[in-house]
Amino acid sequence: MTAPSTAIDRFHAVIPAGGVGSRLWPLSRAAAPKFLHSLSGSGESLLRDTWQRVAPISGEGRIMVVTGRAHGDAVREQIPELAEANLVLEEEPRDSSAAIGLAAAILVRREPEVIIGSFHADHIVRGVASFGQAVRQAIDAADRGYVVTIGVTPTEPATGFGYIRATGPAPGAPSALLADSFTEKPDLDAALSYLRSGDYLWNAGMFVARADTLLEEMRRSRPQLVAGLEELASAWDGDGRADAVARLWPHLEKIAIDYTVAEPAAAAGRFAVVPGRFTWFDVGDFATIARLGAAGRPNQLVTLGDVEKVLADDASGLVINSSGRVVAVVGLDDVVVVDTPDALLVTRTEHAQRVKQVVDRLKSTRPEVL
Repeated sequence: MTAPSTAIDRFHAVIPAGGVGSRLWPLSRAAAPKFLHSLSGSGESLLRDTWQRVAPISGEGRIMVVTGRAHGDAVREQIPELAEANLVLEEEPRDSSAAIGLAAAILVRREPEVIIGSFHADHIVRGVASFGQAVRQAIDAADRGYVVTIGVTPTEPATGFGYIRATGPAPGAPSALLADSFTEKPDLDAALSYLRSGDYLWNAGMFVARADTLLEEMRRSRPQLVAGLEELASAWDGDGRADAVARLWPHLEKIAIDYTVAEPAAAAGRFAVVPGRFTWFDVGDFATIARLGAAGRPNQLVTLGDVEKVLADDASGLVINSSGRVVAVVGLDDVVVVDTPDALLVTRTEHAQRVKQVVDRLKSTRPEVL
């Protein structure tokens, strides 16, 4: 197959759709993880929102979704436009290096000069036109040999995000900045200093690169992982896929792409960042959903699900109702109530991160509700 000549024509989007989202229990479960739920207020699932955001850039025929085998039917139902050849089902989660690396290895065999962009299915973006502009700038920088991420200007000293230090223009890629360091989830003092300096951007987890460049960067630090991914890819579009998956998948290293590609490429001067002029949310806990829904409406109770059965009097925070019951919240501020048919969560937004601790306890005591 002859590759298209321009960078944008060679672009192929990849949507990793994985993770249970334990901080969003009991809404997010192993059988129905967060990316399958409508949490943005658009009426569409997070996965569908992501598809609609990247399709105008790549085209619907050039989007690959990587997800767990258990979620294949749900993904097909939510995205009927997805070509079956572009649905990659993982036997079990092996983190982002395996998910994105396998997509890159499959696509580069189909189209040797392909440029890929990875966009997680559990992010929310406000400002789609600005998002598209940033992605196109990243594609241009990627075509010049860089591994590129899209960074978001910090608005607060968040300690749950990664930070990228940008040092100046990337040589040969005028739309991008050279990135020289990553810091994952700093403490509050460090996050405050990053915010004040103006030299740091949030790492939004959106990576753009030529597929062969990304695999070569990963090979420098994890040659065995890349060898396994490339062997899998060589069998993926043929009759030997099932045998290759059974033989190779259990032995793939479980590690994030930040450590196998981003950090070493930045240290070597081969990593660039494009500032994104859009609003970005990583839907990691219920506090984020409450803040997203209450934007511009402080001290409001945000409701999702069966909203007609939610009653509120002098209350703020978040209620998600999928139980069929009436839920009434009276005289409580910053509350989180998630009511499902078999489990009820009540907490405050300030304790949203602690929901994971409850899930960890339930793994040994009530795994059937997970």
